[in-house]
Amino acid sequence: MVQEMNYSTIVFDTAPTGHTLRLLSFPKTMESAIGKLLELKNRFSGLLTQVTAFMGAEGAAGVESMIAKLEQLKGLIDQVHNQIRDPEKTTFVCVCIPEFLSIYETERLVQELSKSEIDTHNVVVNQVLFPDKDAEDLVDWYKESKEALPEMAQTLIGKTIARKRMQDRYIQQIFELYEDFHVTLMPLLDNEVRGVASIEAFSGLLLHGGDTA
Repeated sequence: MVQEMNYSTIVFDTAPTGHTLRLLSFPKTMESAIGKLLELKNRFSGLLTQVTAFMGAEGAAGVESMIAKLEQLKGLIDQVHNQIRDPEKTTFVCVCIPEFLSIYETERLVQELSKSEIDTHNVVVNQVLFPDKDAEDLVDWYKESKEALPEMAQTLIGKTIARKRMQDRYIQQIFELYEDFHVTLMPLLDNEVRGVASIEAFSGLLLHGGDTA
C-alpha cells in the first residue's frame, strides 16, 4: 500500500496518545535496529563468509536471502518514515473532547508530533453540547421556562447548563491554544455512529455542518 499508493486518501484511526506516539516512533526504531544489524554484517563480512561456507550452498543462500530481505525492509521503512514526515502526503488530525485531561493529552500529542516533524494543523472537538450556542443562551431560556418545568426537568437542565459552562471554558482554551489551527466543533449526538449511513451523516457534519474556526 505504501509503495503503490493506489488510494487518494488513506485514514488511520489511531489508538490513544501514548500508543499513537509509540506507533509513530516505530519506523525510526526499526530503521535503527535494522541499520545496526546490517552494519554488523558489513563489519564481520569475512567471518560471515567463512561460517556460511560450512553451511553449504543451501545454508549460504538462506543467509543471503535473509540479508536481502532485511535490506528491502529497511528501504520500505525509510520510505514510510519519509512519507509520514512529508506534509504534502501526511497530516495528523487530533480529536479531543472539551475536558481537561483530553486537552492535556492533545497538547502532549501536538508537541511530540512537532518534534517528530509530522504535520498537524487540525483539531476536532467531539461531543460538544449545542456547539452553535453558549451556556448563557441556555440560561436565558431556562430562566423564562423554569417555573413551568417539573422538578426533575429542572435538575436535568441545571446539570446540562453546568456541563455546557465547563465545555465552553475548555473550548475557549482550545481556540486560544490552537489559534493557528483549523478547529472543528462536533455536536454530541443522540446515537452512536455505526453503519454506513451514520458515518456518511457524521462526515457531512464534519465537513459542512460543524462549528469551525
